[in-house]
Amino acid sequence: MMTSGKGRLMSDINVTPFVDVMLVLLIIFMVTAPMMTHGVKVETPQTTHEKMDVSEKALVISIDGSRRVYINEYQLNASEVRQKLPTILDVKRTGEVYLKADKSLPYGLVMDVMAQIRDAGIEKIGMVTEPAAVIGKEGR
Repeated sequence: MMTSGKGRLMSDINVTPFVDVMLVLLIIFMVTAPMMTHGVKVETPQTTHEKMDVSEKALVISIDGSRRVYINEYQLNASEVRQKLPTILDVKRTGEVYLKADKSLPYGLVMDVMAQIRDAGIEKIGMVTEPAAVIGKEGR
């Protein structure tokens, strides 16, 4: 046993191993956190608008360049949105969904998916775009 010079026991807690373990865990989480994000790659059109505050729990319906439709990360056919959307979420409690469509898609396809979302009972549909590069005064 460790004793101090006068024969008493040392009552200090050594926190160095605890701090070492916490720092290692912090580094591991910092490195792996960016790898845990998943999503659908969609090249959205660019617009000049102000950024909206969107909650991370919001429902996003994406249409990629290959015309595949995703509800968050669940893939389905474009014709199945009307039938499957009410089974995936509670339409009465969900006030708004966000539609994210690739800019190469025909307008008619995007409007068809939007109509199916409305037919499923969703009244508010937000369109997701990317902010355009800021053009200086000389570019106008």
